[in-house]
Amino acid sequence: MISILENAFIKVEISTQGAELQSIFNKQSQLEYLWQGDPAVWPRKAPVLFPIVGKVKDNRYTYAGKEYSLPQHGFARDQEFKLVSSTSSAVVYRLQQSEASLKNFPFEFQLDIVYTINQSTVTVEYKIQNPSAAADLYFSIGAHPGFRCPLTNNETFEDYYLEFEKTEKLSRVLLDGGLRGDAREEVTLTENKLPLSVDLFGPKDAIVVSGLNSECISLKSTKSAHGLHFNYKNYPWFGIWSKPGPFICLEPWMGVADDIHSTQQLTEKESIQLLKPKTNTSFSYSIELF
Repeated sequence: MISILENAFIKVEISTQGAELQSIFNKQSQLEYLWQGDPAVWPRKAPVLFPIVGKVKDNRYTYAGKEYSLPQHGFARDQEFKLVSSTSSAVVYRLQQSEASLKNFPFEFQLDIVYTINQSTVTVEYKIQNPSAAADLYFSIGAHPGFRCPLTNNETFEDYYLEFEKTEKLSRVLLDGGLRGDAREEVTLTENKLPLSVDLFGPKDAIVVSGLNSECISLKSTKSAHGLHFNYKNYPWFGIWSKPGPFICLEPWMGVADDIHSTQQLTEKESIQLLKPKTNTSFSYSIELF
């Protein structure tokens, strides 16, 4: 089922399948901003990564002496969420534990995803609650929205760049079979700008960095005035990813893939989040179109 949020500036569509964004349409410029998926390249659009981000080593982890299995980025992106409430400017989706989820993720949880629009901005909020009266909840969560790049027909991917709000020294963690390897590589910025090219990704996969100073990354073009400001806060990890295709993903993460030396103990996992019984937390990001 599709929900629509709409005002004079933008029209946004979200599906109950994965609580995933389906469209971010700029009514002023008549441009679609969200990657529309291509099975030959990358079929998804903006999946929610929960209860893990990236891979666990060998797709397995251990908790309380028992071994479990989870696929890359977890299971939420493939689940049907419940529509909790909907207006023209906000919609709330919910996912909770089930018999199926408890087999490989032995925790009670409530995940609410809230989409809100205000003028030309879409805000996404993840609200996670531990409903258990006695047991801890360990989890990671992350965003994976893909944006059309280029946005117009007379541009190329290479006409675009990412502009960081503050001065950064980008040291990417090089991936090894989807896991964090030991090697790092500096990514050169010029005046806080990263020109986009397919060579940035390819066999090296995503640019995975931690400890950014910036709380905003802007996607801009050298040939047009169209782009977006991507605002986020207090996320320890950030991923930037593309494949040979006209899109770029901007991904704030509360968690990250295992490294190649992982003990596979969930409680020792890098940047794993812990919610004590009957507590909750939230994380958000926003996309401002221009």
